[in-house]
Amino acid sequence: MPHHHHHSDHHPHHHHHLPARFDRAFAIGIGLNIGFVIVELTAGVLVGSLALVADAGHNLSDVLGLLMAWGATLLARRPSTTRRTYGMRRATILAALANAALLFIAIGGIAWEAGQRLFAPAEVPGMTLIAVAGVGVAINAFTAWLFARGRANDLNIRGAFLHMAADAVISLGVILAGALILLTGWAWIDPLLSLVIVAVIAWGAWDLARESIDLALDAVPATVDPLAVRAYLTDLPSVREVHDLHIWALSTTEPALTTHLVLATLEGCDALLAQVRAELHQRFGIEHVTVQLEQGDPRYPCGACQEGL
Repeated sequence: MPHHHHHSDHHPHHHHHLPARFDRAFAIGIGLNIGFVIVELTAGVLVGSLALVADAGHNLSDVLGLLMAWGATLLARRPSTTRRTYGMRRATILAALANAALLFIAIGGIAWEAGQRLFAPAEVPGMTLIAVAGVGVAINAFTAWLFARGRANDLNIRGAFLHMAADAVISLGVILAGALILLTGWAWIDPLLSLVIVAVIAWGAWDLARESIDLALDAVPATVDPLAVRAYLTDLPSVREVHDLHIWALSTTEPALTTHLVLATLEGCDALLAQVRAELHQRFGIEHVTVQLEQGDPRYPCGACQEGL
């Protein structure tokens, strides 16, 4: 018996369409952070504070990250074409990879300079650190608030929210260093704090790099449990076997799935497909589903079965 193929793209234009209000949030957040980077970098150079320069570098990487994330979401909205049948949704994955690479380059330079300054610390006005970093707390917290409404429904927006919230915490750390310098006069606190900031950024950059590389290599997205998906499909009443199951990401927010289901009978297969599509979406957030139905006729073996997939 010939195999039956079914393709479904559930709400194809809903989940990768970023609401206009977040375009505005991106624009405001980027504008504020560019202004703060200029102020913080200038102050850091004038007073010789590596902590301020390090934090300015981190905030600049955030600006670039926000720009890439915004640009990628704009590209992801573009419709599919004859050659780009999935559109340009994977631009979001490429943006994450590029962002991770930029972060590693930035922290490498900061760590090198901090290591040298740790053994030859310079005098740093603690009050300047406190004042500039205080502005940073306000700007980063406000930018995080701009993305707070969408963090529950969109991983990209959640990432922007968490990144800016973390920056606010880092700026609080700079304030703490300034206060300690004022109290103790220990100038080595400044480069030491720079290394702490580098460690915090490196931790986030490593996670970002690992997850984006996984998505680029078509690994199962971290938000989806492949064993649970297989168990769900196997437990369907009319399904005798599940094979050639693949789960990957069309973008940073859109998991996709293809699989072969061996059925006892093809009667009612359209209803089954509608159920599978809806429940994969509701339970696992899988947006793009393609299912091949088979009856397991030994005269027409499935190529994927022969390959042991």
